[in-house]
Amino acid sequence: MVAAVAPLGLDGEPDPAPVDVNSPLNALLEFAMAAEEGFAALGEVLSANAPAITNVDRRTEVIKGVDGNDISLYIHTPTDVDGPVPGIVHTHGGGMAILEASNAGYIRWRDELAASGLVVVGVEFRNAAGKLGPHPFPAGLNDCFSGLQWANENRDALGISKIVISGESGGGNLSLATTLKAKGEGALDVIDGVYAQCPYISGVYAEKDPALPSLYENDDYFLNCSMMGSLVRMYSPDGADDTNPLAWPYHAEVGDLQGLPPHVISVNQLDPLRDEGLAYFQKLLAAGVSASSRTVNGTCHAGDCLFRDAMPEVYLGTIRDINSFANSL
Repeated sequence: MVAAVAPLGLDGEPDPAPVDVNSPLNALLEFAMAAEEGFAALGEVLSANAPAITNVDRRTEVIKGVDGNDISLYIHTPTDVDGPVPGIVHTHGGGMAILEASNAGYIRWRDELAASGLVVVGVEFRNAAGKLGPHPFPAGLNDCFSGLQWANENRDALGISKIVISGESGGGNLSLATTLKAKGEGALDVIDGVYAQCPYISGVYAEKDPALPSLYENDDYFLNCSMMGSLVRMYSPDGADDTNPLAWPYHAEVGDLQGLPPHVISVNQLDPLRDEGLAYFQKLLAAGVSASSRTVNGTCHAGDCLFRDAMPEVYLGTIRDINSFANSL
């Protein structure tokens, strides 16, 4: 992994961002627009030499969201399976602020999941910044919920037997938050399982919480807390939702989690976000939810989703684990 990022200049401590949580919102949004381009390019570079996938069909559906906006859904279907198979509703990363489901790295991820025998629906939700912004909370969450509802209403046409909602980083947040929203809407029956990867769920990055040691141990290892604090400000500009579980699921009470479907919480050993994911897992257990956790050792934030060329065994190990979980439900 280190060898793969060295030519990109990412093997050392990241340069300080030109903005922080106290910067004007316009400056934060300008920074996010520039950062989005770099992160999107990184996802493409790290999978540039992966073998072609030939057993997947792709198409796009455009639906109306609960807010009346258009939402593109990217549907990846395996061509070599018979009968209904589990479906994945995928919510991409980017801190709910940047990146797009149409980025090459996410197309590849959905292709890999589909090639393993799953139907995958990627949701192009509104972001708090970047090309698809600025739409702060709860715009992106509402779009993910709309995508989930559409997938449920079209199970037969999609050929899916179960629905798992899954995503990494900000997408991990949205997977968990969409599940909490479904509970609040009395719609938990649409979700059969949740697989959240390196979830970005606390929002306590500008002022670190001592209860989460990984924020200190792993700060500046691929991610830094200062930049994450700035993303929080874009998602919740006035701070009114800083402890709202629908915005930051880490703040959910045990009672909020009771009755949820089975979960997997996957974290990365060298990630600042590691311990908030594990803390959420412990809350799930306390709530009586069927849940398991895994720590992908020796990897940075989302390392098992990014490094297709450099660490195919790690990348494909997570693909297999998602497939196994979905088929176990």
